[in-house]
Amino acid sequence: MMKYKVVEKEEILVVGLKAEANFHNIHLVTPQLARQFMPRLKEVKSRKDEYTLSLQKYNRFDYNTFNPDEGFEKWIGVEVTNLDAVPKNMETLSIASGRYLVIDFKGSIPDFIALWQNIHSSWLPNSEYELDSRPHFERLPSSYNPMQEINEEEIWIPIL
Repeated sequence: MMKYKVVEKEEILVVGLKAEANFHNIHLVTPQLARQFMPRLKEVKSRKDEYTLSLQKYNRFDYNTFNPDEGFEKWIGVEVTNLDAVPKNMETLSIASGRYLVIDFKGSIPDFIALWQNIHSSWLPNSEYELDSRPHFERLPSSYNPMQEINEEEIWIPIL
């Protein structure tokens, strides 16, 4: 049984780095962005918390017509309280307020992929919720390390 909560979230402001990705190369694009962003983390002065965001901004996402070749923006960044002092060569993103399905996850990368697929293929279509078009993201605590077999993170899926 998946444990989740539904959260109403105000506008989210993000400062970070982005790149084009698809589901074939996401395993290469994500670590590349992280290697570029994480050494510069301290340059971001208006951080809202200690979490890092691993974010996917899809042009459109429908699991039923899923195309692994379709491109999307992959972001590594942090949530900030304002966009007043953005470090040089970093990007900003504003995400409209709305509801999110939030899942506390603990496991391996294959466990994450299996859960993600189950949420989109089975759980969500059989729930009272619909997927919204806002970005999806994972909130990673400072203890997160992709080299660890088991990690903890929060999965945030935009819903209506």
